[in-house]
Amino acid sequence: MSELGLFPLGIVLLPTEQVPLHIFEERYRELIGECLAEGREFGLVYADEEGIRDVGTLAAVIEVLDRFQDGRLNVLVEGGERFRLLALTSGRSFPTGQVEPVEDEDDPAEPESIDEALFLFGRLRTEAGSEVAAPPADAPQLSYALAARVELPVQVKLELLAELSERARLARVRELLEGALVALRTQRAAARQAAGNGRVQLG
Repeated sequence: MSELGLFPLGIVLLPTEQVPLHIFEERYRELIGECLAEGREFGLVYADEEGIRDVGTLAAVIEVLDRFQDGRLNVLVEGGERFRLLALTSGRSFPTGQVEPVEDEDDPAEPESIDEALFLFGRLRTEAGSEVAAPPADAPQLSYALAARVELPVQVKLELLAELSERARLARVRELLEGALVALRTQRAAARQAAGNGRVQLG
């Protein structure tokens, strides 16, 4: 077990995912300042009216985007390993907690599942006109590398964060990619029909 500085937020950070954060509260400016000075990570945990969740992600500041004269910061962070929050601790201006690593079970994804997930991501990227690069097939925890590249609801990301089987997690990501692809095609078909005053366009 180790003690970790925590940043409770209304977002879920997946491993390998990059998100910008605006740091304005004094206590979190202190936390991020220490992380920058000492080259260490902090814990990003999802929090809402129900409280703080017990599984979070280590976050590293990979770039300081802006520094303001009043001390506020815009930073870019990247998700690393997962951790389980065992107990909140006190003594610092920012939240802290006793944590332990969360490790996957020995349940890797099948090659066919990997190929299908990458194919679906490629189709989705092409149809959406996105320039986001696909992760390599041998990426560690490919499920997270793919999920980090698409917009997902908070609850779905929490489920992925808690899942300990890469096989099961990648299967879920494949379902999500397939659903997103179907939704995108449906939206485009509806837009084309609307553009034709409700008439189906032939040819």
